Amino acid sequence: MITLDNIVVKFDDFTALHDININVKEGEFFTFLGPSGCGKTTTLRTITGFINPASGKVYMKDKDITNIPIEKRNIGIVFQSYALFPTMTVYDNIAFGLKIKKLSKDEIDNKVRDIARKVDLSDEQLEKAVSQLSGGQQQRVAIARALVTNPSVICLDEPLSNLDAKLRVQLRNELKKMQKDFGITSIYVTHDQEEALTLSDRIAVFNNGYVEQIGTPNEIYNHSATEFVCNFIGDINKLEDGIVEALNEHGAGLDPDMHHYIRLERLHVNKAQDEDHFVFDARVVSSEYYGLYIKYTVGAFGQTLRVIEKNDGRVPFETGETVKISFSPANIMSYSSKEA
Repeated sequence: MITLDNIVVKFDDFTALHDININVKEGEFFTFLGPSGCGKTTTLRTITGFINPASGKVYMKDKDITNIPIEKRNIGIVFQSYALFPTMTVYDNIAFGLKIKKLSKDEIDNKVRDIARKVDLSDEQLEKAVSQLSGGQQQRVAIARALVTNPSVICLDEPLSNLDAKLRVQLRNELKKMQKDFGITSIYVTHDQEEALTLSDRIAVFNNGYVEQIGTPNEIYNHSATEFVCNFIGDINKLEDGIVEALNEHGAGLDPDMHHYIRLERLHVNKAQDEDHFVFDARVVSSEYYGLYIKYTVGAFGQTLRVIEKNDGRVPFETGETVKISFSPANIMSYSSKEA
């Protein structure tokens, strides 16, 4: 659907994107994820036509659109700031693109009211000025305006970042449902790992203008291709020399010159495990109670490890208590120290 072929973007002497190759499938929810300044928004702006690459091509349905003007790419855009017209009504904001296309008044009215219903905007809200709406309602207006012209692709640049945490989670779920209902190819930019894992069919993880890995949320999280991805996605324990040595005595066969990591939820406290599991004594340093789960920090082999345990109703372990920690060496992710 959308293909980036060896895209390089430069700003004077600075190279912002290095040979970016991405293929977004039709109907897919594809996310660009990474820290600030990593190149994800620059890549999105290259797709939409706001930035011209120094080299490489952008294709839509196998057609080269690299030099096609923004307004002729048939791409809907939802900006981080929403970029709505604050003094105009919600109706006129949504109708703006249709008026530019010179559709008839009746056709515009039908399309505006139809898309408004689909994003849960009432007839009463259509008559209000955008400035009278809440942040969540303004976000719906921005999405409606992007979708009303029936684009082939919709690009969303951190559209939830200006909302409070509770509303962000609520609208995240609504956004995914809308995308599935419309069946539209969506390219989404965020720095929020949880948001990316929750929403995406596939994710491209960016770092310093390079794509570190492309994969499903499960692949990105459980089979991180690089040490950067491993550390950026979710929370993780790095295994120090003492525990690596103990694991190797257990038969793990870990290369002591590599860096080794394990996810918090792969460790278990005082639970019967399979024969291949590595089991050792540890002292509870601290605990954090989250309701659904408990996060323990434990000390062993001269380092601390963090463990997430599902709250099964047991009395939480106390600080200073000695517990048995177990995990399967198969869940360790290892990387060459040269990557660091």
